[in-house]
Amino acid sequence: MDKQNLIEMLNRDIADEHAAIIRYLIHGYLEGEDTALGSKLLSRSREEMWHMHWLGMIIGKLGGEPDMVPAPYPYDPSNRASIFESYVKYEKNLIGHYNSEADKVEDPHIKRVLQREGWESDIHARKFQRILDKLTPKEAAGLPGAESELPAEFIDRIQKLVENKYNQMLHHLRNAWVFQREGMTAWQLMDFSMTKMKQLAHLAEPVAENGITPNFTIGGIKKSTSIGDALKDAVENVRASRERHLKLRQDSETQKHAGMIINLDLTLKQERYEEEEIGEW
Repeated sequence: MDKQNLIEMLNRDIADEHAAIIRYLIHGYLEGEDTALGSKLLSRSREEMWHMHWLGMIIGKLGGEPDMVPAPYPYDPSNRASIFESYVKYEKNLIGHYNSEADKVEDPHIKRVLQREGWESDIHARKFQRILDKLTPKEAAGLPGAESELPAEFIDRIQKLVENKYNQMLHHLRNAWVFQREGMTAWQLMDFSMTKMKQLAHLAEPVAENGITPNFTIGGIKKSTSIGDALKDAVENVRASRERHLKLRQDSETQKHAGMIINLDLTLKQERYEEEEIGEW
């Protein structure tokens, strides 16, 4: 397989793993991360993040451009039972898919990564099947989520921040993979992408707790060809993000929610730190 075909194949895999991350994250947030089901779904999503990361690193090393657009995730949303049945089917399909791809690849590292993604997909399918088997009749027939308690206008404001933070995270991931030859700077960007993942959770959780699907809509990913341009964009983005979070922190509705205030205070400090660090780079 030539390099370009290999990059295209791995990019299709990234899109599938990205789709799984979003699906399990959203479901986990809707269930509530402090619930048994929610914590298990969030654990699966973190494992899918590793899958996406391994693929992204390979594409970047090959000199390719990672495709940050997620594929569709086909699932039946009728009830919990149908949702988990869809998850089992999705993960089972990936087992043969990855093994077939591994057979086409000569590079031993890439072959091992694809094989690992296959056998970890098998583990995921078995874990989802175990969850499905243990659902009570009431749980199986029900759906995740709760009734909305926050004002619709306030939820809309948070949703815009969710979308922005999600895209910031994707930019850092893309740049870390593409500029991995820059060494420590790339790894520091990867570190900040993980921080943004937690900040994203702080925003997405209150949306999901009100029975609304968080807005994971991908925007235009800037495909900078120099690390300098990428870092300049990152500083500008984090400054703008901090201004938006400061305004949300001062909102009268936000003041009613102590947990949200704590999370915003943490995010604001982290964003100031990130701005200063990237500014120095």
